[in-house]
Amino acid sequence: MLRAGLLAFALWGGVACGAAAAAPGPMPLPKGGPTIEIGDVYRFYRIYDAAGGHPTAEQLQHDYLDVGSAGLRHLAEARNVTGARIAEAIGKRPEIYTGARRCMAVLPRVRVRLRAALLRLAQLYPQARFPPVTIAVGRGKPVAIGGPEHGVQVGLEALCATDMLNGDVEDRFVHVIAHEYAHVQQLIDDDHPTVLEGSLLEGAAEFTAELISGEVANANLIAFATGRERQIETQFVPDEGSLDTSRWLYNGPGKPDWPQDLGYWVGYRICKSYYQHAADRRHALGDILEMTDPPLFLAKSGWYPGIVLK
Repeated sequence: MLRAGLLAFALWGGVACGAAAAAPGPMPLPKGGPTIEIGDVYRFYRIYDAAGGHPTAEQLQHDYLDVGSAGLRHLAEARNVTGARIAEAIGKRPEIYTGARRCMAVLPRVRVRLRAALLRLAQLYPQARFPPVTIAVGRGKPVAIGGPEHGVQVGLEALCATDMLNGDVEDRFVHVIAHEYAHVQQLIDDDHPTVLEGSLLEGAAEFTAELISGEVANANLIAFATGRERQIETQFVPDEGSLDTSRWLYNGPGKPDWPQDLGYWVGYRICKSYYQHAADRRHALGDILEMTDPPLFLAKSGWYPGIVLK
């Protein structure tokens, strides 16, 4: 879950990690397939262009937010996105709104690929919930929020600006949203996870994203971590029970010798180990997404620092 605003994976905001929460009610796959709303983006840019790139707060409020999709209205309420705050963001950071057009151009293809990924989730995890995905334009943050009732909401301009995740913008949107959608399925909810809890929750979302969309959201970590598995994971073990996640999670922008969010990568490897050691892999994916006891899950995973995975 990209927590509290990129750099709230410091990028992600929405579903958190820690203690088991009550399972939300079912939300089956819609008859026509997963709902992936992109119309808010086009409405925003019609207003933006008509105003020469300087829409007023009133225009943004009445002509964009107030008539937006249910997902946009939820994003506005949950993250204080108002016409005034969008207008302020445009004034302070106009480049992210002009730059977001390159991501706007790939949205039709993103929707096709994402729909295929979510249908794959339905095949692999039949009990999955399918709330809508909404891609809209916000106030520069958060990148994304998500939950089982309202689904996933993504800020086009915010995610488009996060080049560190994946240089290909189409791939970035597909894999990040697949990651967020995995969080929608999870049962753990706590704003103060241990290093192990947070890493496994994020790692489960990374593993699920790879399984259904072909790649993890944090593709930038692969090049750094490959060949350093034992070194990184040996350092992870003594920190597993710590409530200080600052070395492993939500610690952007990171450093050249220690990138941000390496806990995502370690958690992904633990989940992948669990999956590869399982006799019934469909059941194993359920175990990964429905995990409520991270230490027990780790003990059953077969993982150890430097393990070689296929």
